[in-house]
Amino acid sequence: MIGDGTRCVRGGGHDEPAVGEPVHRGPVLTSTFHLGRPEQAEAGTDFYARADNPTWREFEAAVGALDGGECTVFPSGMAAVAAVLRAFAGRERGVLLPSDGYYVARLLADEELAPLGVPVAYCATAGDWARAIAAHRPGLVMLETPSNPGLEVCDVRAVAAAAHAAGAVVAVDNTTCTPLGQRPLELGADLAVASDTKALSGHGDLLLGHVSAADPVHHERIRGFRTRGGAIAGPMETWLALRGLGTLDLRLARQADNARALALALREVPGVRDVRWPGLHDDPSHALARTQMRRWNGVLRFTLPDVHAVSGLLARSTLVDSATSFGGLRTAADRRARWGDAVPDGLVRLSCGVEDTADLVEDVVGALSGR
Repeated sequence: MIGDGTRCVRGGGHDEPAVGEPVHRGPVLTSTFHLGRPEQAEAGTDFYARADNPTWREFEAAVGALDGGECTVFPSGMAAVAAVLRAFAGRERGVLLPSDGYYVARLLADEELAPLGVPVAYCATAGDWARAIAAHRPGLVMLETPSNPGLEVCDVRAVAAAAHAAGAVVAVDNTTCTPLGQRPLELGADLAVASDTKALSGHGDLLLGHVSAADPVHHERIRGFRTRGGAIAGPMETWLALRGLGTLDLRLARQADNARALALALREVPGVRDVRWPGLHDDPSHALARTQMRRWNGVLRFTLPDVHAVSGLLARSTLVDSATSFGGLRTAADRRARWGDAVPDGLVRLSCGVEDTADLVEDVVGALSGR
């Protein structure tokens, strides 16, 4: 079995190229394809760009191989989440979501699905999912582990077993982990969902998402929702994400090193409390996380006394951007209460970039210390 780095670089491989063909293929930007003569029985693989595209297939082959399933690319992570919710949650059996997961997924369920008669229920990421599944009998169970922004962890294997016993489909938002950090399909989930805007593409210059399915029937259902609904990814964005994927292994390693060093340093800074990063051996989520996560990532969180303390950190730091995305090359911090998350005013989600570790720790600790 080849390693993560090799699979990232060589993913989406081609047939043996002919002499003179480019080593790095560019995006296929056309919206229309030649169909051939009317009497020909088949138009070929590509006929119209809402249905399929060669660049999509290359990306989907690479990411699907990492996830261990069949991948469908979407124009954003929320487009991927929306497709899953609409495909597998209905009026008879609704959806069970994490109450502390990404807030826009909750908004979509509450403001679009619930008014259509779809039952919507919630369970905390670290809560009793078996009990919630038994109580609500959902058709879809959607997890997010580690959760955003709290970095809580749930047992994917156990939840999948309980959900399948109740006849539910299980989807896992794997954005914070990436396919290198965690493979939900191998843990028993039916679907792996992610915002590839974040670490997978890694450069903060595009929006993209995907859904990978273990079951070909589920895969075709998701792909059908994309084709009919028109939530399609741009070929240029898809190609850029495929290019970014090549360095995911390297970026994730540096980001994890930075997160570990910074989490340890933050524990020693006065006024900083509740530092959470699942990679720390004494983190409340560590014991469970290490049984299902293959490697750590660069996202941590901590709490400062108030909003003014967060503003001071961002004002004094020279290496931390005030930005709401994560997983990129540049370190970024976000005060999550500003978006309506039920968290303390001073809770900060910090995404470590690939800066030199010593520089980043010195900068953040100095900014928090008023230097």
